[in-house]
Amino acid sequence: ELGALALSFNQMTEQLARAQEVRRQMTADIAHELRTPISVIIGHVEAMNDGVLPSTAETLDVIREEAHRLARLVEDLRTLSRADAGEITLVYSQVDPESLLRRVCAAYRPFMLEKDISLELEIDAETPQVSVDPDRIVQVIDNLLGNAVRFTPKGGRIRVRCLPDGERLVIRVTDSGPGIAAQDLPHVFDRFYRADASRQRETGGSGLGLAI
Repeated sequence: ELGALALSFNQMTEQLARAQEVRRQMTADIAHELRTPISVIIGHVEAMNDGVLPSTAETLDVIREEAHRLARLVEDLRTLSRADAGEITLVYSQVDPESLLRRVCAAYRPFMLEKDISLELEIDAETPQVSVDPDRIVQVIDNLLGNAVRFTPKGGRIRVRCLPDGERLVIRVTDSGPGIAAQDLPHVFDRFYRADASRQRETGGSGLGLAI
C-alpha cells in the first residue's frame, strides 16, 4: 500500500509539473501575441502625437487592423477558456451541408479572386441533412478554408468535398499549397503552435484556431 501511494504521489507530482510548464508556456505565448499589436498601436499613436506620422487614412487603418487583431485574439482566448471549463453548449439543428459550405466558400471568394485561386466545390447529390451546431461547424470549416487560402500560392487551387461515408459525412479541404511538414503534424492542434518558427503574422494567425 505504501508503494502504491508513493507511485501515485510521484505520478501526481509529474502531472503537476507538466501542467505548470504548459501554463508557463501559454502565458509566454499570450504575452508574445499581445505584445506586437499593442506595440504597433502605441508606436503609431505616439508618432502621430509627436507629428512624426501624419494622421492619414493609411495610418489609422494600421491602428484599426491591429486593434481588430487584439479583439480576435481576446475572443479566441475566451472561447478556449470556456471550452476548457466545459461551458460551451452545442445547439444542434438539422442543417443542409451544401448551403452551409456554399455560404462559407462565398465569404472567401474575394480573397481567392485576389490571389487568382480557383475553387472546386464537390458535393454528393445524395448528401443528407445533418444534425450539427451550425455556428460551431462553420467555425471549423472557416478555419480550414482560411488556412487553405492563406497558404495556397497565387494561381493555385482549393478543393472542398462533401461526401457520405457510411453513417458519417466527411468534409475534406485540400489545396495546392506547400502542406505541413511531417514533424509538425503531431502539433497542429497545440495551442499557439505554428510551423513557422519565426511566427510571422503574414504566414499565420494566432495559432489557436485548430486548438479551439
